[in-house]
Amino acid sequence: MKRLHILFGLVLGCCLVQSVHAHRFAPSLLNVQEIAPLQYNVVWKTPAQGVSNVPLQPLWPEACEVTNASAPQLEDTGVVSSWQLQCAALGDDGLVGQTLGVSGLGANQASAMVMVSLLDGRQYQQVLNTELGEFLIPAVSSAGNVVSDYTRLGIEHIWGGIDHLLFVFGLLLLVGGGSRLLWTITAFTIGHSITLSLVTLGFFDFPVALVEFTIALSIFILAVELTRVDKHDVLWRNPWWLAGGFGLLHGMGFAGALAETGLPQDNVPLALLFFNVGIEVGQIAFILVVLALWFFLRRPLAPWQARLRPVPVYILGALSAMWCIERGLAALLA
Repeated sequence: MKRLHILFGLVLGCCLVQSVHAHRFAPSLLNVQEIAPLQYNVVWKTPAQGVSNVPLQPLWPEACEVTNASAPQLEDTGVVSSWQLQCAALGDDGLVGQTLGVSGLGANQASAMVMVSLLDGRQYQQVLNTELGEFLIPAVSSAGNVVSDYTRLGIEHIWGGIDHLLFVFGLLLLVGGGSRLLWTITAFTIGHSITLSLVTLGFFDFPVALVEFTIALSIFILAVELTRVDKHDVLWRNPWWLAGGFGLLHGMGFAGALAETGLPQDNVPLALLFFNVGIEVGQIAFILVVLALWFFLRRPLAPWQARLRPVPVYILGALSAMWCIERGLAALLA
């Protein structure tokens, strides 16, 4: 168990640069709503920070005329722009049968969610990525698309949210493997599933900045627990209580990311379910990858075990402390 610290220290070191920007790279959102026959309101939200000089820009049929446009505005970690389109030249079907897209996805290695709402109640959604840059609006919405799209979004979010992964990583350090790991991760899953569902379905709201601070605090508390020499206390013997309790906080963070992307109004339960499934798939994949790496590297790293053992705990504590300060100041200024 203790030797796991060596590999995890290397993994954390590699994540150091990315971790400063946890939650900064949510998928972009292109929301198109029909407000009158053949008239559409278009809202485009994309992360303010990019990885390329090539901008991410929405694309719509050239026959649509822009009748009104607003200047881009900075909202939290994203930039929001909006337009109104008049698409009478497309005929009575309007955007149905037409293509919407986003340019620059390949250069930025990014993804974008396209959501379309029509006056007759039809709802469409599609995730665009480096392989699929356009979406042909069909006549009928597909539940299969919801399943695949929101599962993919859940996986992308957990792998892009380094703070969530570091909490899982800390739990792995605390409990090791076997049944203790199974019960602890199950408790974390139950905790974040509860608040993800309740917040998304509108049962309660929360101050985003404060929750982001408490998520960082949960990682710091876990790091402090890992420094304890005598671990045979109530928390060490029953780590699922810590995992489940802090899982409630992390679920609110997941809900905030899902709110930024949006949900198809005709398939909210399905989208919510498979977004959560995607989170679990990504979480399990992360654990398996780390354990597999450790299996192959434990023997070569054995001579440095004593020196490297504290490294991952110190990195975990340092990063979480930095996030606590950063997010605490943001919460005070919010």
